Amino acid sequence: MGRSHPRLIIALDFPALREAMTVAEKLAGMAAMFKVGLELFNAEGPAALRGISDVGGPVFYDSKLLDIPNTVAGAAASITSGRVAMFNVHAMGGLEMMRAAVHGATRKAEELGIQRPLVLGVTVLTSITEEGLRVTGVARPMREQVVALARMAQDAGLDGVVASAHEIGDVKDACGQGFLVVTPGIRPAWASAQDQKRVMTPRQAAQAGADYIVVGRPITRADNPAEAAMRISQELAAA
Repeated sequence: MGRSHPRLIIALDFPALREAMTVAEKLAGMAAMFKVGLELFNAEGPAALRGISDVGGPVFYDSKLLDIPNTVAGAAASITSGRVAMFNVHAMGGLEMMRAAVHGATRKAEELGIQRPLVLGVTVLTSITEEGLRVTGVARPMREQVVALARMAQDAGLDGVVASAHEIGDVKDACGQGFLVVTPGIRPAWASAQDQKRVMTPRQAAQAGADYIVVGRPITRADNPAEAAMRISQELAAA
């Protein structure tokens, strides 16, 4: 077992909990958190959050909530009951929705006597290009859109955002160094980009100022996942 790196989040994008738990157990101690996304959660439900937490460590639930404020507040409270370390909402849901997420999580955490999970706002998905953004009706450039959403997330009381590594500097300039930026779309030079469009290597993302990077298939689908995780941790440490 190698040493963990405080910036590395390993994404467990699997269709079944047994497979995800096997990988998490093998990689326990090698990441700051394990990400449970929509594929695994919709297959297994809240048991996925508890199971990964039990065998692997802290969980980032990539929930991507987007609904009316009251519904999101209730969902945030339920997620907090699952004792996750971090979860997210879509910043496009607006200021009141994001405030409701923080309120719901805070209220439940106080009720349970636990620390509130970090709440992040998803800005623009890393699979979306400038052209793809325009098709959705957003006229301003990618970086301006990401920064606008990040500022709104900060105003709503969120702890940070999920954004491409390409926008890290812009978000930090606008919101301050203490505002977290979690970056998906991270691919080491020895792995393919797959369905991600706006990608960077771990070293590049770390140098750009990412607080956490999210890496999935280059680790979990590798012939030796522990070795792949260690290579990425070493690359982060050298940044």
